[in-house]
Amino acid sequence: MSTIKTDTDNTFTYKKDRQRAISFPVGGLGSGSIGIAGNGCLIDWQVYNRPAMGTRNGYSHFAVKAQAGDELLDARVLVSDLAKPYLGQVDERTMLGMPHFRELVFEGKYPMAELSFLDERFPGRVTVRYYNPFIPLNDRDSSIPALFADILVENTTDRPITYTTAGIITNPCQSSFTRNRFREENGIRGIHFTTEGIDKGDVSYSDFTLAADSEAVCQEYWFRGNWRDHVETYWREFASAKPLENRRYENGKKDYKDTGMLCISKETAPGEIQEFHYVLTWNVPNCNNYWSGLDISTSNIPYDVCDRTPWKNYYAVLFEDSWASASYALHHRQRLLGETLAFMDAMYETTIPEAALDAVTANLAILRSPTCLRLEDGSFYGWEGCFDNVGSCEGTCTHVWNYAYALPFLFPALARSIRDLEFRYSQRADGGIEFRLRLPVGSTGKWFHSCADGQLGSIMLTYRDYKISGDRKWLASKWESVKKAIAYAWSEENPDAWDRGKKGYLDGRQHHTLDMELFGPNAWLQGFYAGALSAAAEMAAVLADREAEEEYRELAAKAKEYLNRELFNGEYFYQKVDVCDRSVVERFQAQDDYWNEEKGQIKYQIADGCGIDQVLAQWHGNLCGLPEIFEQDKARCALDAIFHYNYKPALGEIYNPWRIFAIDEEGGVIMCEWPEGTLKPAIPLTYAQECMDGMQYQTASHMIWEGMLEQGETIVKAVREKYRGDNRNPWCEIECGSYYARSMASYALLLSYSGFTCDLDQGILGFRPRRRCADGSFTSFWSAGSGWGRVRYQSDGSIILEIIQGSLFLKQFVTGTEGNIAKVYCDGKEQKFTREKDRISFTEKIRIEKSLELKAD
Repeated sequence: MSTIKTDTDNTFTYKKDRQRAISFPVGGLGSGSIGIAGNGCLIDWQVYNRPAMGTRNGYSHFAVKAQAGDELLDARVLVSDLAKPYLGQVDERTMLGMPHFRELVFEGKYPMAELSFLDERFPGRVTVRYYNPFIPLNDRDSSIPALFADILVENTTDRPITYTTAGIITNPCQSSFTRNRFREENGIRGIHFTTEGIDKGDVSYSDFTLAADSEAVCQEYWFRGNWRDHVETYWREFASAKPLENRRYENGKKDYKDTGMLCISKETAPGEIQEFHYVLTWNVPNCNNYWSGLDISTSNIPYDVCDRTPWKNYYAVLFEDSWASASYALHHRQRLLGETLAFMDAMYETTIPEAALDAVTANLAILRSPTCLRLEDGSFYGWEGCFDNVGSCEGTCTHVWNYAYALPFLFPALARSIRDLEFRYSQRADGGIEFRLRLPVGSTGKWFHSCADGQLGSIMLTYRDYKISGDRKWLASKWESVKKAIAYAWSEENPDAWDRGKKGYLDGRQHHTLDMELFGPNAWLQGFYAGALSAAAEMAAVLADREAEEEYRELAAKAKEYLNRELFNGEYFYQKVDVCDRSVVERFQAQDDYWNEEKGQIKYQIADGCGIDQVLAQWHGNLCGLPEIFEQDKARCALDAIFHYNYKPALGEIYNPWRIFAIDEEGGVIMCEWPEGTLKPAIPLTYAQECMDGMQYQTASHMIWEGMLEQGETIVKAVREKYRGDNRNPWCEIECGSYYARSMASYALLLSYSGFTCDLDQGILGFRPRRRCADGSFTSFWSAGSGWGRVRYQSDGSIILEIIQGSLFLKQFVTGTEGNIAKVYCDGKEQKFTREKDRISFTEKIRIEKSLELKAD
């Protein structure tokens, strides 16, 4: 942990022009974040319970100096030159007016950014490691509201040098009067930045801490003066061989933001590396609904009352204030860093293409952005994404978050909390589920529509979340809600008449994630219906509800039969609707919104189009371990058609009246295409020409699951080429706003390549690798409800399942190969087993705490 890495070239190393658009978010789950710019500046201070894109906090930065005895050798701020061209005046808060480093190499492997500063004028080599703990299954330690900054300095000279590092923070509290005070407790030293005259229960209250775990010299305040007096004095005092003296002002100065500095000095022998550990923590404890009733595009659901009653952030329940979180962070720093590095080692050792690994890991940053919140009891809540200063589309939107596969595998308790909230607060008495959760929880408003893909998808994901956790008691607590949600499809109370008459197919009005409605049977949403019925049947079997199981299996078979017989045109799946039949929309009094009088057609329909999500339910089914929904040969044929018709190698050649997510020579898969000779409605499906990243990831990972590696990898590469750092931020994929939740569909790439399967209630876990190295080996990170680690398929046919944290109770391990396994060891102890096809079984569940080794002959 004390080594300084050498410069290498790969996907995760960003140099020069590729640093231009970088903002690497560092913060906890639902705790907000601070961005690290490509040149090392601290930007995007999104710690105030809402987005704050493009913000800076005064003159906040880190710096370093070197001296030998009483001789100052050099002093520099820890930022590098900006990538050219410059756009207008350079903000002086970047500190680029001070001596700084000529360049840096930015290695970004989420959740850690390592910045190696390069400048021959500085007598030493400096690396800064920015991170926040990211530990699968440990959502508490992964939610610390903090920026960890480890500064590593190597003495590259032939004489001893004393290096001094400095953390400089302008008081971030948003108040007219603030205070900076040095504190020292239990080996932790730091500056506590507070606000005066604001009640701790007020939404505007905050406090911050900059702390270190070494002997530190503090300057509570920069010199107060006019113009740039404070900056002038700071640099004269820091860029000096003289000891730094404290400065204190007893009272706050109205509307003046004071800056404090914390310095650590260490004598360093030639060739030695010293580490300087800082942590910047924040406490903005009180959230409220600031958006309802405002003239901003956050949601299409109304509130009965604009309730501004505050609730606490989860981290504010864990930590009394920022000093408490700083103390915890530094006292546990070594363990938190070690466990984070263990996660990174396992993840980045995964032997899948770099573009795919980049897609999997980069989008984990969404969980640490303002897109995500944790409520007072720890429950998880998410926006769809972030606009510059407000969330984008509220309510853990079911039809968007259904794509987000990172959360349920890495932090399964939080995924289950989404189900808890939606069944408790969003489901109505008639079984319909509102697809946006209002805050504060319990708020009410006028009903809009239940969303077909959202509601039916939630049923499938309830089954998924049960299997990942193995928690049958939790499943039982949701069962009555699930049954109500299923019955809503044919309920007379459903005004959209999804399956009136219980025919086994949806032919009513169906709201969906593209923000409008489809009318009549269509494969996309019919697939969700078949999948939800199948999932409900499986859950009924687990809970021994035989009557429900029989009902759901019978209806699931009818739904699947209709889907594959009626909605497949021989090449792909489509929508069965006569767009010239006005009565289709008149049935729902929807002609004003959906009837194109001039062309005599229904608007916003797929009809004969080839849609990107036509077999989406099978993607979910594969990942959830459900029986087949789409017949495999037809599903694969449909995926071929999507690649053939919808993938465009240069989107600049495609007419697109919608949002532009890819331009010019950038490639990608558009939402819907109408092959030559098919009927394209005069006003077709909404967003048809857009190129949404989350949908592309689900399509690509579905292709990879089916063995269509070349097509899937072409799509993944096209998406990630848009986020190289020179054109867009690699850790901020966009759709309706930044840090868009749907992009976490990329995690399914890991599941598809590894063929991961688990049912922890039944004690089943295993892999069916889709892509091996030339020697037959394969390595992958994995995570499920009670443990995580890596799996190694060896070139000799042996398999090692390593548990890095947690444990597993297994009765069956799926090997994905019919190779000859001769012996099996659990934690070093040989086990008896039976073998059948591509799996091995034990007579009863065994507990694995370290490893399961399958030795080949």
